[in-house]
Amino acid sequence: MSETKISASIADAMVTVSELAAIAAYEEVGRGDEKQADQAAVDAMRTALNQVEMRGRIVIGEGERDEAPMLYIGEEVGTGTGPEIDIALDPLEGTTLTAKAMPNALAVLAIAPRGGLLFSPDVYMDKIAVGPGYDKGIVSLDATPAENITAMAKVKGVPVNQMTACVLDRPRHAPIIESLRSVGARIALITDGDVAGVINTTDPSTGIDLYVGQGGAPEGVLAASALKCVGGQMQGRLHFRNDEERARAARTGITNLDRLYDLNELASGDTVFCATGVTNGDLLTGVSINGGGVHTETLVMSSSTGLIRKVRSTRRLS
Repeated sequence: MSETKISASIADAMVTVSELAAIAAYEEVGRGDEKQADQAAVDAMRTALNQVEMRGRIVIGEGERDEAPMLYIGEEVGTGTGPEIDIALDPLEGTTLTAKAMPNALAVLAIAPRGGLLFSPDVYMDKIAVGPGYDKGIVSLDATPAENITAMAKVKGVPVNQMTACVLDRPRHAPIIESLRSVGARIALITDGDVAGVINTTDPSTGIDLYVGQGGAPEGVLAASALKCVGGQMQGRLHFRNDEERARAARTGITNLDRLYDLNELASGDTVFCATGVTNGDLLTGVSINGGGVHTETLVMSSSTGLIRKVRSTRRLS
């Protein structure tokens, strides 16, 4: 992989890209049309990416080329000059949240030098993630959820009943929920948005200690990019439901279908992560329009500097 670092100008440009996607999605908040909300964010993000001076390549996007006309996996974006950049993105993480005007919808993207992000197929991934401050290897997908959160509580120096795990509210997660509750842990169930769920482990103010469950592999790479910037830990293992999904993995160059990926295999090199709130959430304020301006809040993280900042921007209404 190239040793190229992400320049400050490219990082700042990604903040703008994320903001414009969020603003476009905001226009569809509460209107009940998930597809239209997603399309608005996709259109805005693609237009903004193509104005950035870079040779960008989408490695995590809206799907394969025959499934997504824009921001598909492998699509080249940018002006065609400048650094080679790999991009993982979800123009609207939480389409249902947006359509129903619910909390925690985000516009999300991560970038790294070429080869710095796992070229993941669009399949499911088993994931476990914790924020910074724990010994390496504190959690493992090969341990039970109860064992993992008990080990974390011991290191943290608190009873297990003071620990909280974030889990997507899905029938497939019933065994995970049962395991966690068997030791008295609290569970914060979320309806959508597992990137936000993982990111919540990075901020003590959210009260989330652990994220565990099965969700999209592309979202796993995005979440890993954020965790890498703050020194968190994550493991992922691809989950295949049929031969077509296994073939999809083969097309992306994955040969070991049972491989357990750690954080630095999901996101390596110099990584920048951006997330802009579309609706109000645990970490970010959503887009708002008042006082003749459009207001956004964006979380920006950098792995090379360890810098975490929130950018509040105001644009005049056109």
